[in-house]
Amino acid sequence: NNNTLIIFTRYPEPGKTKTRMIPALGAEGAAELQRQMSEHTLKNAQEWQKKSGGKIAIHFMGGNVSLMSNWLGKELNYYPQTTGNLGKKMHYAFNQAFEQGATKVVTIGIDCPDLNINLLNRAFSDLSEHDLVLGKAEDGGYYLIALKRLIPELFQNINWGTAEVLAQTQKIANDLNLNSSYLPTLRDIDRPEDLFIWEKLTNKA
Repeated sequence: NNNTLIIFTRYPEPGKTKTRMIPALGAEGAAELQRQMSEHTLKNAQEWQKKSGGKIAIHFMGGNVSLMSNWLGKELNYYPQTTGNLGKKMHYAFNQAFEQGATKVVTIGIDCPDLNINLLNRAFSDLSEHDLVLGKAEDGGYYLIALKRLIPELFQNINWGTAEVLAQTQKIANDLNLNSSYLPTLRDIDRPEDLFIWEKLTNKA
């Protein structure tokens, strides 16, 4: 099938990743959290892939293709993220997937461990009847965005990294008369006070 799941992540290099967690975890601990959360996200993604036959594309920062494939496996597709803000990076990643023949594309990060295979399936199936699918994050952003064609406006004039991201994206979608669908609101793990979510999950495992 022509479904593509894009995962945004970073190579877990101490001092260069999850920097907001360094006060609580130290540079090594923050990098270890990045590693574990990436692997957790990829496990769900591979479960989705096994059942759906879709494609996984890893868009990464830090490290290089060789380091990434030694870490997460040789069978995945790796792409260095383009330069610029998050909007530019996502625009580039979506555009690349559509140029490679994808008909439905879902993009996620690794910060939302409660994002599971059921929600991934729902995002792809909602695209059959909607132009845009968003997973709302508690902090005013989104943890997932899904499209079946490139809509560049969704990635422009947004205050990335703020509590305005979702509202600004919704306004653009409304102005473009897009038919939007929403997944349940989940919490991202961005700051030390969010760590309990990860601890809860890993204690269950």
